[in-house]
Amino acid sequence: MRRTLSLAALASAAVLALGACGTGDKAAKAPSAPAGVTAQAGSATSVHVMWKPAAGKDEVSGYEVYRGKTKIKDVPAGQSMIDVTGLKPSTAYTFSVRARGAEGTVSPPSGELAVTTPAAVAEDKKAPAQPTGVTGKSDGARGARLNWAAAAGDQGITSYDIYQGGSKIHSVDGKATGARLTQLRPGTRYSFTVTARDAADNTSPASRAVEITTPRGPGDDPDTAPIDFRAATHAADGAHYVDLSWLAPKTGGKVPSYQIYLDGKFATTLIWGGEPPTGRATYSVYASKKAGETYRVKIRAKLPDGNWGKFSAERTIVTGDVRP
Repeated sequence: MRRTLSLAALASAAVLALGACGTGDKAAKAPSAPAGVTAQAGSATSVHVMWKPAAGKDEVSGYEVYRGKTKIKDVPAGQSMIDVTGLKPSTAYTFSVRARGAEGTVSPPSGELAVTTPAAVAEDKKAPAQPTGVTGKSDGARGARLNWAAAAGDQGITSYDIYQGGSKIHSVDGKATGARLTQLRPGTRYSFTVTARDAADNTSPASRAVEITTPRGPGDDPDTAPIDFRAATHAADGAHYVDLSWLAPKTGGKVPSYQIYLDGKFATTLIWGGEPPTGRATYSVYASKKAGETYRVKIRAKLPDGNWGKFSAERTIVTGDVRP
């Protein structure tokens, strides 16, 4: 199946959601139930649900989060946590997670997690104080540990949120003074901050940033660029197309999205709408009706830890040049 979009349209497109092109036949076997599911009240009206990413062999295309028996959220395969909002204070809830297979199959539910939201504090507009004394160190090639000082006095803190760059990656109970982070990449520098949240959903200023570099383990591949990136052209029905193909970088997890750069500038983000290809991925872009136009193309992958990987080699193509 060929997918096309004009280069002119790429410059203004924000995100392209693509169906995956798989290779080979797969049995319609349901994936295993998600493991390591946790549910933590983040405020009087929200709960933070987390789980461990499914193993690659389970061919997971996404997750379904349930409150009681009701499905409340579909989550893409590259994500392993959500904040459930709009809840009632002082109310007991149960949450569970199912994994969704590439062919529409659904796993058994995880074990149900019971959590009770705290009572709301009327007209509370005061945010907790900024977390202090934040320290961190690597914990193996794919993990890190953060610690911080206990909050002074009774600030009504219900949770601490950990951010990597501008993305929240973890949440722990308001009584905790530390957290262990997983799913990191070996030989990579990270910047973490911590915020405190109370029952009224007021959030403190972020702590000072802590820089941590994970060690590189034996056999870990430091190159996160797409592998064997190729670009060629073909003509059809009086138009010229750019044909891209590549292999996903070896990240230890699935790569659900890529960015395409044209002539050194960001053009668009491609997101596989289903299971990412297990072999060579392909994508065709409409260029123009003119022969002899030159384009430089490169791509990079969004890695399982949320960072963007290295760029592929940049390829130059000329429309009308149909040499392999």
